[in-house]
Amino acid sequence: MDRLTVVDEIFLRTHRGMGTPIALQGLWRTADPMEPALLQAIHEQLRVGALGRRVVRPRVPGARRAWQPNSCAHPLDTTSEPLGESAILPWADTLGTDLDPEFGPGWRLSSAPLHDGGTVVALTCSHALADARGLIHAVAAALAELSPTNVMGGPAPDDAPGALPPQDEQSSRTPTSDWADALTQWTVILTGTARALRNGIPRPPSTANPALTPDRAVHSVLLTFDVAAWDGTAAATGATPNSLFIHLVASILWESGFPADRIAASLPVDTRDEPRVDNDLAVTEIAITRADTPATIREKARAAYQHRMSSPDGLPEEILQVIPDRWAYALSKGAGERDILCSNIGTLPDTLRTVGTHHCDRVAARAIHPGITTFPRTRLSGYLSRLGDTYTLALVSLAGDRETLITATGRACKETGVHPAPW
Repeated sequence: MDRLTVVDEIFLRTHRGMGTPIALQGLWRTADPMEPALLQAIHEQLRVGALGRRVVRPRVPGARRAWQPNSCAHPLDTTSEPLGESAILPWADTLGTDLDPEFGPGWRLSSAPLHDGGTVVALTCSHALADARGLIHAVAAALAELSPTNVMGGPAPDDAPGALPPQDEQSSRTPTSDWADALTQWTVILTGTARALRNGIPRPPSTANPALTPDRAVHSVLLTFDVAAWDGTAAATGATPNSLFIHLVASILWESGFPADRIAASLPVDTRDEPRVDNDLAVTEIAITRADTPATIREKARAAYQHRMSSPDGLPEEILQVIPDRWAYALSKGAGERDILCSNIGTLPDTLRTVGTHHCDRVAARAIHPGITTFPRTRLSGYLSRLGDTYTLALVSLAGDRETLITATGRACKETGVHPAPW
């Protein structure tokens, strides 16, 4: 029986209203209409694939929650009315409702025709089911079933380790019973807690929640960049494509009116050793000042990737899986949250470039926040991915208004020396 990780359970609690709700979303476009039969075939492959699962509670206290296959799925969601360019993201933002990784389907496949004659397809899933790389793997696996000769893979940035190697999806993890899992969990917890208490009683966590206020709202932008031009700009400044990305996101926040001279950046790191649909990530952080360049950020990021964020107050992280959910939420509240989030998803598999007979010229991955009422510390999130000769940057602002985000992005891109085009 495959068990939930600590990270899985953090995202499960956000689904239950404890923290900021997060759903992952992959978007891809074709220049021509996509046949309903092809979309239904993709939906069927996803239904019987790794996303087709749900959370079940253990019978033994101390054992972790587990994943159980779940063949129930939301029906293929199709829109008949064609969308214009400006309507794509507002349509996609609505697709995170009714996703339930515990008691119902945790994912949804949607499509809509476009005014230009093309099609936009969205796969949206609860973050409890998968992270961005896991979602991409689910799509790639489904498409590979329709075209078995396709393979996936792709290198990660040189200062952001964690690419998915082209291995078989089957994991080497051995199923364990609830009793065996509980014994392992309690052994780790009791040993680790005793060690932590020797250093003093941990501080009680803060319980303050930032409420929904007029200056907090969610706005999204999708931009594309030519890979050769982006990489050339990075090389000319002594940076990497990844550190140029981090520098750009920080610059956009400052251009949006962020008053502090220091920005704390959260940097997710893919930790999988094989391609699978999971939350298989860690988080590190760096501090960025106005004097930093893409080159200095490169050095900061390289050092930070060697030191991941630790569990609360030195306690073993497994304790979050055996105490009541509200206690666990209080202990882990704000974990990974900083002023900005810079998630470099890396190179997407070539599998995503073709769907049936259709060429996909634009693919994007991002997070959305369905039904958000409690905002995190994070003011701006950036998700960078590469497909072929194009980088796609998805920006999700959790502050201000859309016009401010667009204006700030334009100024920051000009200052950084990169030239965006619409998605």
